[in-house]
Amino acid sequence: MQAFYATQFVLQLPAGHRFPMGKYQLLRDRLAAEVPEVQLMQAEPATDGELALVHTPGYIAAISDGTVAPAVMREIGFPWSAAMADRARRSVGATIAACRSAQRDGVAANIAGGTHHAYADKGGGFCVFNDAAVAARLMQAEAARSRRQPLRVAIIDLDVHQGNGTARVFQADPTVFTLSIHGQKNFPFRKEAGDLDVDLPDGTGDETYLHALEIALGDLERRFEPDLVIYLAGADPHEGDRLGRLKLTWDGLEARDRRVFDWAWQRGVPLAFAMAGGYGNRIEDTVQVQVNTFRAAADYARRWHNRPR
Repeated sequence: MQAFYATQFVLQLPAGHRFPMGKYQLLRDRLAAEVPEVQLMQAEPATDGELALVHTPGYIAAISDGTVAPAVMREIGFPWSAAMADRARRSVGATIAACRSAQRDGVAANIAGGTHHAYADKGGGFCVFNDAAVAARLMQAEAARSRRQPLRVAIIDLDVHQGNGTARVFQADPTVFTLSIHGQKNFPFRKEAGDLDVDLPDGTGDETYLHALEIALGDLERRFEPDLVIYLAGADPHEGDRLGRLKLTWDGLEARDRRVFDWAWQRGVPLAFAMAGGYGNRIEDTVQVQVNTFRAAADYARRWHNRPR
């Protein structure tokens, strides 16, 4: 199973900044040591043309050359730098590469990504460009060369925060289905209408969450037949997350991941996943959630490898 990374492009954040930038390198190191089935690949940056499938030319240019308005950067939550702009492009490029790999091999990953708060003309909530949205649009464009019907993409977003940017991008688009299961009272406080939004109260635990997921997947299946799944496997529903407000255990999150992988596997639908959010009181806990996701994914990658052709 291929996983794409940009961990060598690290943002130098101010002391005390609440974004745990170090989690990506810690995850990559643990995957290299503990999950040898994962083939680690460096991500290439998304091009202007690829980003423009979703984002406005003015916003792309402003992020690239540093002329982005200070208010926009405050909403994103990072200081602007050339390294930030490059890393944002590579995070999108990693999801693009994971989608291509998944369509060949069944399952693939982006070690970062899940930047679902980015809109066409602005970012927000530590998200600069929307990797899942760009990748979905690009996979559709590439598939159009060889098929009559549009490639249908389901974005299953299980970050604790609603994917408001993604929902807005694909509103009224019947070829992309956006499913988000998130904290009702958590950021963003003004939600966008996706195709299927499931709001959960603070303190939701494993049993209630997994029941809600089962119902949501059944609803998705009745309403949409995807050719590709992009899965945002956020670690922030974990009970040890300082921004999550839900109470899922490690076992509960692993069960969540396996249910999504199994749902796609049973239907023969390729799946690319990204790590999305994770803000543990202990960074090691966030990384453990993500390592567990990769272990589950590697099991399903072996199934895909042995699948009758």
